[in-house]
Amino acid sequence: MTIRIATFNCENLFRRPAVFGTGNDPIRDSVLGDFRKLVEILDHDTYTANDKTKIIELLKKHSVDVSQEISTQTILVNEPRGQARLLKGEGRNIEVRAEVTGRSSWVGWVELVKADLSWDAVKNTARVIAEVNADILLTVEVEDRLTLHRFNKQVLTGQFDVEPYPFNMLIDGNDIRGIDVGIFSRHPITSIRSHIFDKKDSRDIFSRDCPEFEIDIDGEPLWLLGNHFKSKLGGGGADKRKLQGERVAQLYRAALKRSAHVVVAGDLNDTPGSPPLAFLEATSLKDAMTHDSYEGPPGTHGKCTNASDKIDYLMFSPQLFAKVDTVEVERRGIFEFGTPFDTVTGPGDQASDHGAIVAELDL
Repeated sequence: MTIRIATFNCENLFRRPAVFGTGNDPIRDSVLGDFRKLVEILDHDTYTANDKTKIIELLKKHSVDVSQEISTQTILVNEPRGQARLLKGEGRNIEVRAEVTGRSSWVGWVELVKADLSWDAVKNTARVIAEVNADILLTVEVEDRLTLHRFNKQVLTGQFDVEPYPFNMLIDGNDIRGIDVGIFSRHPITSIRSHIFDKKDSRDIFSRDCPEFEIDIDGEPLWLLGNHFKSKLGGGGADKRKLQGERVAQLYRAALKRSAHVVVAGDLNDTPGSPPLAFLEATSLKDAMTHDSYEGPPGTHGKCTNASDKIDYLMFSPQLFAKVDTVEVERRGIFEFGTPFDTVTGPGDQASDHGAIVAELDL
């Protein structure tokens, strides 16, 4: 039988943190940096006077303006009403309640404000998935499982007449922005193993998760290990990705004892030969884009013209790699790519700035 397996960083299906849509890297980096600082301060057991001052400074910088009508809000405090709140006052008059002395004295969290993606961007994301037409598709940066379900039913099938996926799954990971790793499948998903609680030296290993999806292919198990490694934005990314690469290599070897059919896929946020990838390259995994059938530029992200643009991977165990017939990368959803879809006219309506890697196998 012929089966198509793919991975695609969708950059969300319906809603995405508004800061990612600014088109301005310095602004985005500033907001994300301040967001991380705010999360760190709010986790302190005890708030000093300086902590409270900094909390208000950061919130005023990114959360409130003269009025909600002209607010440039990118960060919000999600808190219940009543005495469990962090703040009192409104607009630029907000302050930390006197009763709040630390993390245990209020209930809530901060999150990045989300904005709806344009309908054109949603359709272009569906257009990529329709063109790829995978039987098993790892979806990176997706909001939640119900979003997968609605996108499948209302957009893929409703707008593009694509054969619906009868199976989809997503487990919320560790990313406080709510960008997770999920799956669409035309074959039954028979079990799932999550690794959101994996730790090394008391540190969470996975920024999101490395879900292991067991998929029944005519009675034979195939294990897909889905990934989204730590971004290069922000501090500590290189060390975190090394932890993740090391752990995924361990999980791959363990999965290989359960089945000869194992796939490791996703956005690994680093290039071939980098320290995080070295752990995976030291295993028996084979990168789909090294297959003889692949013809095209080396990258999967942005302009895709250089090896440094390759951060997405579809990797197979030896027995599966031997069954690969063809490998392609669908890049026409990327605005920066030289020949995008006619419907992709700018960053605001592109499907993603990642290509989708797809391999066709004869099982």
